[in-house]
Amino acid sequence: MPLGWIDFSKSERNKVLSVLDLLTEAGTLDELGISPVRDGFANLFFPGTSTIQTRAKYFCIVPYALKDLELSNETNPNRMLRVFNDTERQCGLQFLENNPDADGIIGSRSLRQNRWVKRTPADIYWAGLRNYGIFTGGNLSLTEYARAVCALKGQKTTLKKLGNHNDNVEDRDSDDKDAGDYFKMQFWTIPTYTQDWANNLDIALTADEGAFLKNRIIMSYPDSFLAYILKKRMTEILNCETFQDLNRLIRNMPQQIQDDYALACRFSNFLYVLRTIYNIIVSNDQSKEAQSEWQKLKEKLDDFASIDLEAVFKRLYVYHNVFLCGFLRREQMLMLQGDLEGMKTEIKRRERELKQSRAKTMHPGEFDTSVWYGGKTLDYRFANAKVIIRDIFESEE
Repeated sequence: MPLGWIDFSKSERNKVLSVLDLLTEAGTLDELGISPVRDGFANLFFPGTSTIQTRAKYFCIVPYALKDLELSNETNPNRMLRVFNDTERQCGLQFLENNPDADGIIGSRSLRQNRWVKRTPADIYWAGLRNYGIFTGGNLSLTEYARAVCALKGQKTTLKKLGNHNDNVEDRDSDDKDAGDYFKMQFWTIPTYTQDWANNLDIALTADEGAFLKNRIIMSYPDSFLAYILKKRMTEILNCETFQDLNRLIRNMPQQIQDDYALACRFSNFLYVLRTIYNIIVSNDQSKEAQSEWQKLKEKLDDFASIDLEAVFKRLYVYHNVFLCGFLRREQMLMLQGDLEGMKTEIKRRERELKQSRAKTMHPGEFDTSVWYGGKTLDYRFANAKVIIRDIFESEE
């Protein structure tokens, strides 16, 4: 249902806009609608990851808990999902009990306040589980999967009852066998599962879990940056602080990865110019940081504008997004001309097109001028992927 508000003052409007920004996932704030490009590159480099994944262990914990429920007698999908939610919460509590100082425990703050999260580990990791082939049920959602499991179990029970009505003992044995075969559809590839998995639960991967997850990533995306790092065990990646720092490793990688990386870095620099101008607009020319950055950038506009945008669009298959491509092409032309006012106009038009009255550029000077809005250089989910990589490498030690 669409929501709105009536703003009686500038301060009230700013409070509402600030709250709406807080509701956006960390690391994904996208004032200018460039997420198809940002996420497209991120999926090339670090497929199966997301900005809200915290630790690699959840790629195992979620399937373990659901496998338990598959093996139970529960045939009601709603009850199954409630039990599963309770299990996820109990796992969080056990993580905290066994290692209270560990990073990346989902819901740690809520659990300490005797609450639980709205976005559970399964919600966060479900896409990754499908991408890595750990979940083998195709494009089923978690809810659809629960319904499928319970329906299959219900059909198995029905078949068994029908078999028990058969007076012939041999036929009854055959019917029971057929009923068991009916439920042989497998939803998981998780060889590390054991029924005592919850004993001594730890947020760190075991050696077997690390080897399994590493293998699934490499098999699912063999040509990706992520797979290459894992195959070659390039632990030096853990010393890189930013995506741009990966430049020291990239020369040893396949040519396609090198080309993608160079293109992604150039796009990040191109976008940083636009984001700097965006902050100049929002602050009504009062942001000292944005003005300082602009003084550095304006001398290199020709270089930033020399990016091959058509190569970006082709590589990421975003040609269909005509509004995004048109915006970027126009900004590139204006950047080559050094037309700051023209770039400002395009930025304001683009944000208004995306956010209507929520567009900050429609209310210049009404925001904290010491705050940088809309992000800086693009990370392409490197920080999140690095956590997954570190967990896998540490499991091997």
